[in-house]
Amino acid sequence: MHRKVWVSIGFCIVVGASVALGAAEEQGKQEVGERVELFNGKDLAGWKLFIPDGKVDPATVWSVENGVVRCTGQPPGYMRTEQVYGNYKLRFEWRWPVKGGNSGLLLHICGEDEVWPKSIEAQLEDEHAGDFWVIGGTDFKEHVNKDDRRVAKKHAHNEKEIGEWNTMEVVCKGNTIRVSVNGLLQNEATEVTVTEGYIGFQSEGAPIEFRNIVLEPLK
Repeated sequence: MHRKVWVSIGFCIVVGASVALGAAEEQGKQEVGERVELFNGKDLAGWKLFIPDGKVDPATVWSVENGVVRCTGQPPGYMRTEQVYGNYKLRFEWRWPVKGGNSGLLLHICGEDEVWPKSIEAQLEDEHAGDFWVIGGTDFKEHVNKDDRRVAKKHAHNEKEIGEWNTMEVVCKGNTIRVSVNGLLQNEATEVTVTEGYIGFQSEGAPIEFRNIVLEPLK
């Protein structure tokens, strides 16, 4: 069966706002096809680079070489899609080229660009890949301890050795998010309060690399 993905022109739709969702579907969504190569392997077309320090050229933080997105990790910031997405499966690879460090995948980014934007983070930090973090007031059912913005992954870390490529697969369907690391389901969030937004990768302290960033629509 032919499947569709809808790209929204607006920001996140809050769970329960069915009237607003219906209006958005009527006024601002367009079909984009079966498979979306978010990274073309050549440059960062389709991505916005954000560094809060206006004196820093983002191009000195993010670059592309040999089909790989390279991030220096300094200063803090992120690259995000220029389009808003919802209901999709996202797959990408990442590695730490020198030593382990901290970074994250930002899902359903809403509102203004800032460090850090309203979103749900799927953690990429060395030995913590698969943890969830709530940022900017987002929430979900499994986030029970409101004094801690983190919801730990289900299993011990299963990341590969430094320098080797890891794979993360994220399924965002309705108000749920499922995160798998190297084929193992590490976390699941339900009743998420945001269901679409920009997709971003953090610059957060250490050099990190990304490749093969592919999005597939769900029904």
